[in-house]
Amino acid sequence: MAPAPKAEDFNPHPVKDQLPGVDFCLSSPPPWPEAVVMGFQHYLVMLGTVVIIPTLLVPLMGGGNVEKAEMINTLLFVSGLNTLNQCWFGTRLPVVIGPSYTYLILAISIALSNRYDDYIYPRERFKHSMRWMQGALIVASFFQMIMGFVGFWRIFARFLSPLSAVPFVTLVGLGLYANGFPNVARCIEIGLPELIILVIISQHVPHFMRSRRAVFERYAVLVSVMMVWAFAAILTVSGTYDRRPPKTQFSCRVDRSGLLRAAPWIRFPVPFHYGSPKFNAGDVFAYMAAALVALIESSATFIAASRFASATPLPPSVLSRGAGWLGLSTFNSGIFGTAVGSTALVENVGLLGLTRVGSRRIIEISAGFMLFFSVLGKFGAILASIPIPIFAAVYCVLYAYVAAAGLGFLQFCNLNSFRTKFIIGFSLFMGLSIPQYFNQYLFTSGYGPVHTHSRAFNNIVQVIFTSAATVALLVGFLLDRTHSVGHEHVRKDSGRHWWSKFRTFDGDSRSQEFYSLPYNLNRFFPSY
Repeated sequence: MAPAPKAEDFNPHPVKDQLPGVDFCLSSPPPWPEAVVMGFQHYLVMLGTVVIIPTLLVPLMGGGNVEKAEMINTLLFVSGLNTLNQCWFGTRLPVVIGPSYTYLILAISIALSNRYDDYIYPRERFKHSMRWMQGALIVASFFQMIMGFVGFWRIFARFLSPLSAVPFVTLVGLGLYANGFPNVARCIEIGLPELIILVIISQHVPHFMRSRRAVFERYAVLVSVMMVWAFAAILTVSGTYDRRPPKTQFSCRVDRSGLLRAAPWIRFPVPFHYGSPKFNAGDVFAYMAAALVALIESSATFIAASRFASATPLPPSVLSRGAGWLGLSTFNSGIFGTAVGSTALVENVGLLGLTRVGSRRIIEISAGFMLFFSVLGKFGAILASIPIPIFAAVYCVLYAYVAAAGLGFLQFCNLNSFRTKFIIGFSLFMGLSIPQYFNQYLFTSGYGPVHTHSRAFNNIVQVIFTSAATVALLVGFLLDRTHSVGHEHVRKDSGRHWWSKFRTFDGDSRSQEFYSLPYNLNRFFPSY
């Protein structure tokens, strides 16, 4: 007689509101030695974004290596401060708050403005460019704080379903594909080995050495980066790139960043180092649009982080609280002078998935490394000299993890429904297609498809529709709330019944365990 079927035979992959298989969840820290090493690894991962943005922006502002080193130190200091604030008082998730690519289009527009034609000296042009950006950032930060602390973002989050979250979270990872293999190919002889070694160490080696599986998964990024960085140094010293074009040398050599010589030994970032901020209405409104996009992208990153930290879905009040503290992070960016606002970094959330460690403690330690290396400029400049193709290879893996976290929410949806298939497919397609059109138009014509006499309006439209996550959210959220409205099957098809108990902070006891404020501050700041 055949054995009786078991329950798991009928449902081999049951729905999980917490991700299984995580070694250390949000509130369970690993031992201190491991936490310190993994904290340094998170610092190393975010360093690529901190270096890329000043490298692109500072020359357009009139600055050189000295100004680039100053901006990198300031970005590290502000990122460390903002990360601690988010971990302690915001969402309390293990996320790194760093510089956002969203503001880059607007910062470049300000840097290339003809309002600086009267400044002869490059240093003066740089300082005045920074002051206009500071003014726009400061005002834009209040928009995010109002959205978060007043509770408007909570209203939006209450209507978010697993179905609309799928394209939203997926494209916050896939939307950064331009920072992946295209940058790897800028120096294929070091970028491709980094990508291959990272995949082998993190995915294949653990299955051959099962007794030490966690070791390879947790430190794969650190080991692979150090190996390929040493290989790149050998190629540089041996003269491999001496006769290569300048562009190739800049991407491949370890001595072309110019940071080690320009960085000071000790520098304490101070507010308004470049002078009093200046305000322009057009810049302010454009930066407010970028602040909205950064808030949308950060919300998707928060949702993915809660998944990889094996926490429960974010209550709307906690997401709104995180939005308010993101506004304070952008305010810090404005007063210290970073040129771009703040966002939750996608690559660090991907590292949570790669290492299977979602502890809050490692991110707090990582913030300590940011503050430490922001003050000791020479030491930070050594690590900042790692070639960009190495970081890009790492991002190919980490961005993919975040995209997979978004696809993981499909388990809450009815995939046999044609309504579900259309909303997911159409949102993903348009989320990739529309930004591609806007970016391609900008690169070929020098301006966006919307080309009116108002530069501010053009920038607002450009910054909104070049964000894949924002377009996917607009399309998916709108369709989910309007398609087949009133039909009784819509609620279950979208998976809203799975998240209903998390719509209030007290709806599930685990929410208080993961997201309660420290030091008994909930008495003074109750969740609404």
